[in-house]
Amino acid sequence: MPSVKTEERHDKSEGLDVMHPALALRLLASGQQAAARAVDAAIEPLAMAAQIAADVLAGGGRLAYAGAGSSGLMAMTDALELPGTYGIAHDKVVVLLAGGAASLTDLAGGYEDDMDLARKDVRDAGIGNGDCLIAVSASGSTPYALAAADEARQRGARVIAMANNPGAVLFDGADVAVLLQTPPEVISGSTRMGAATAQKIAFNMFSTLVGIHLGHVYDGHMVNLKADNAKLRGRAVRIVSDIAGIGATEAGRYLTASSGSVKIAILLAAGARDVAAAETALAEAGQNLRRALSSVAPH
Repeated sequence: MPSVKTEERHDKSEGLDVMHPALALRLLASGQQAAARAVDAAIEPLAMAAQIAADVLAGGGRLAYAGAGSSGLMAMTDALELPGTYGIAHDKVVVLLAGGAASLTDLAGGYEDDMDLARKDVRDAGIGNGDCLIAVSASGSTPYALAAADEARQRGARVIAMANNPGAVLFDGADVAVLLQTPPEVISGSTRMGAATAQKIAFNMFSTLVGIHLGHVYDGHMVNLKADNAKLRGRAVRIVSDIAGIGATEAGRYLTASSGSVKIAILLAAGARDVAAAETALAEAGQNLRRALSSVAPH
């Protein structure tokens, strides 16, 4: 059995409990920074994972995230951001957190050992052929994550595995294995720290690249955001104004005409005859704004 790096002792943690607070915090900060650098070695598998997920979503399938404990929380955080940031329909994103809602008030560890629960969660969610499940576990051996991945795979779903230990069992049979080889935790085994930090960064990168593949990013703008509060409505105006090269007042008018769709508003500003014509251009471009803009005649 491979060694479990996430359970090893950090070589500088001796005397941590009696260190000057500033020194302890510097050590903790360096641990987080070292963990973050682990993502650099996972660029290629993350790119492969994002392509799979984007293809699944573009084909009408769903993207499911499965995990337990801190890893499950990192997965859930990424999943819940997708509809607001990139306008991905809520019913296309599934969160399988061991213990469900109960884990949001008491992150009890027992749920992570329940393989039957994991299989039931996958079945109840209807995950199968045409879908993609990303299972995450710091150790790479969490029973809930293992069973969720196996059940999804048996039901025909694509499987992405993310773990922080080399040789993780979770990688067996996965379409893509994302290894985030973080160093030992300053607090031994406390994977909510370094391991979870690396997972959060990796998830941020993964889901952003998914959004790019789906055509929901233009330059540095999220052009498929759901503007459902004052802050985001202001952001939508700024996005339309910047990309279309028009003033805020005019951008606001186009957003009103497009019922809040940033992409449609930009296409209207670029010369689309009306909303229907803009929608057609987007559909023909596979929802990719840059391609759709190239097909819209200027005023």
